[in-house]
Amino acid sequence: MLLKRITALSLASLFVGKAAAELPTIDVVGNKFYYSTNGSQFYIKGVAYQADSANTTSGESFNDPLADADSCARDIPYLQALDTNVIRVYALNTSLDHTSCMEALDAAGIYVIADLAEPSLSINRDSPSWTVDLYNRYVDVVDLFHNYTNVLGFFAGNEVTNNASNTDASPFVKAAIRDVKKYISDKGYRSIPVGYSSNDDEHTRVPMADYFACGDEDVKADFYGINMYEWCGSSSFTASGYADRTKEFSNLSIPAFFSEYGCNEVQPRKFEEVSALYGSNMTSVWSGGIVYMYFEETNKYGLVSVVNDKVSTLADYSYYSSEIHNISPSSASINTASTSSTSSLACPATGSYWKAATALPPTPNDSLCSCMSSSLNCVVSSDVDSDDYETLFDYVCGIVSCDGITANGTSGEYGAYSFCSPEEQLSFVLNLYYEAQGSSSSACDFSGSASLQSATTKSSCSSVLSAIGSEGTGSASGISSFTVSSSGSGSSTSSASSASSSGNSTSSTKKSGAAVGSSASLSHIFMSAFVTIAATAGLGFVFA
Repeated sequence: MLLKRITALSLASLFVGKAAAELPTIDVVGNKFYYSTNGSQFYIKGVAYQADSANTTSGESFNDPLADADSCARDIPYLQALDTNVIRVYALNTSLDHTSCMEALDAAGIYVIADLAEPSLSINRDSPSWTVDLYNRYVDVVDLFHNYTNVLGFFAGNEVTNNASNTDASPFVKAAIRDVKKYISDKGYRSIPVGYSSNDDEHTRVPMADYFACGDEDVKADFYGINMYEWCGSSSFTASGYADRTKEFSNLSIPAFFSEYGCNEVQPRKFEEVSALYGSNMTSVWSGGIVYMYFEETNKYGLVSVVNDKVSTLADYSYYSSEIHNISPSSASINTASTSSTSSLACPATGSYWKAATALPPTPNDSLCSCMSSSLNCVVSSDVDSDDYETLFDYVCGIVSCDGITANGTSGEYGAYSFCSPEEQLSFVLNLYYEAQGSSSSACDFSGSASLQSATTKSSCSSVLSAIGSEGTGSASGISSFTVSSSGSGSSTSSASSASSSGNSTSSTKKSGAAVGSSASLSHIFMSAFVTIAATAGLGFVFA
């Protein structure tokens, strides 16, 4: 019977062309999702959809499932047979084309929630930062997908803070949400929700949900997902912990859903939790969930197995299909959305388990970093490997203040240049050291690691650099939208003599990884920020 259903859906998919109407967008009002066309409530019936290897080539660290049109065509009938209306993808390649897959998903009635990060560009819980490179990555994804009406929303992070020891990472994720929302608005794109996906840590789950849901509309998350694996095997609404979680999230002012679920400690998974999730005890608080996951891999969470491009459904697929087709959740109307569900939520107080500051990092601005870099006399030499930056940082920051480039998500103190590249940041503190030593040419050498250049400050840079101050700890209004005039006129230049001919050129165009994160030790800060991290935090599946 199931095979007949999949075959019928597959044949039907062949006759769905571009003439089919686009899916209506999904709106957020209060703590629920609604169809934009008729105002009826939208429940997520989702499946996580990303394999460890598909269209990867040498040097790539992840596949992009939405860039593989053949695989999409192969898999969509199986997703449709599960009554799937949402897939979640964890990493996207912005250099590839996604048109075929996105149009096929749209025709099949399937929306997409996409993570904005990718393995090499994500907010690292151990050394959190919100940098120019990260900002550019996130908005590149937005630029690529904003035109598809079946993009339900974006995740700005996944399990970045995962216990009480790294709550200082959450301000950086919330800053990403703020800046992506503003970017969407400034570009005149449709209002695409931006949210966060958390883990289920007993100490942080409640304050973290409140943290991302609190504040003004332009700062808070638009929705909140929690990766929930509490219901294992045969259980109940009460015994599983679902009753407690529902009570804890009952006052959340934004939509909440399970961004992953499906414990596999007992196999096969019979998905008895589905009837509870979409039942009357939970639907006033939860908007459905996303089953982890479509592809069978070594972690044994798959609904199907794909071998030599052939799909075989597994036992979990049949059990989930049976459960999801038996749900009949109550449906609210946008016209009756509770005013209490749209009220502002107080941000959580700091305490033993929650130490995230409500003050957020500044919006990354590449123009400001360029202004700062050009204004310096002493800079890091262009031939210095970024792996060697740590030694220079450790030495210089032991003598001069490096507050202008550091960021602390616990105290809420962020240097004006904390989002700049490591090269620009190192040049900034080398120049501070150079000036502190009386601008002696010997103070800008470091065994050839630093060199002198002719400092240039454009007129459009002067006022903002002055407001920020020489140590980079001040602030200036309008920095987030600050741009450098393309005209070269009106600039001032100061030269610095050098004891050698090698001391008069460098470049600030080289970018590298994430910038400075927050930590108690400067040595740890710079070590964490500029070496390759073996395991990147905040990504919800194993990358090849």
